[in-house]
Amino acid sequence: MKKLLYIEMDNCIGCRSCLAACTQCGGHDERNRNYVYDVNPLVDRQTIPLMCLHCVNPACARSCPAQAIQITEEGAVLSALVEKCIGCQNCTIACPYGIPKFDEEQNLMYKCDLCYDRTKEGIPPMCASVCPTNTLQWITEEELAEKQEQHRLGKWVSSHQPFEPLEGETNVKISLPGILQGVQKLF
Repeated sequence: MKKLLYIEMDNCIGCRSCLAACTQCGGHDERNRNYVYDVNPLVDRQTIPLMCLHCVNPACARSCPAQAIQITEEGAVLSALVEKCIGCQNCTIACPYGIPKFDEEQNLMYKCDLCYDRTKEGIPPMCASVCPTNTLQWITEEELAEKQEQHRLGKWVSSHQPFEPLEGETNVKISLPGILQGVQKLF
């Protein structure tokens, strides 16, 4: 049964448990691959988690001249392979969401790989397994369908008309805050 990462941004309280867990995931070399963004730090405490959206047709992989970025059957877009990455940083420039980072010491790109060592076995990624507010959820496609009935879930795009969106469908689904959907949550 295919599962996917679902982000319910309304729930984020900025505790950064996801960041702490990310550094503990095997193969991450204690390097954080996700981020928590303070939306307007001088006004309120609204935060949102930022992580790779694992695009269906990822710009990072398309821009890689060494084919160092692999996409799994499950849809996870992995970090650059050590033996193939040439350190050109095309992927960091191409990603419309600014997710891949470059490690100058290792001359290597790194980003969220959806804890592939865990998720390929059906185990939630570390960030979702520790999130105390259910902002990050590891759900089935049936559960996603239920959420789509509750929320307006669309495609995540990084640009609008008159330009064509840079990316369309992603394997990570996001529920935007209720204020952006025109609805108010009751909890």
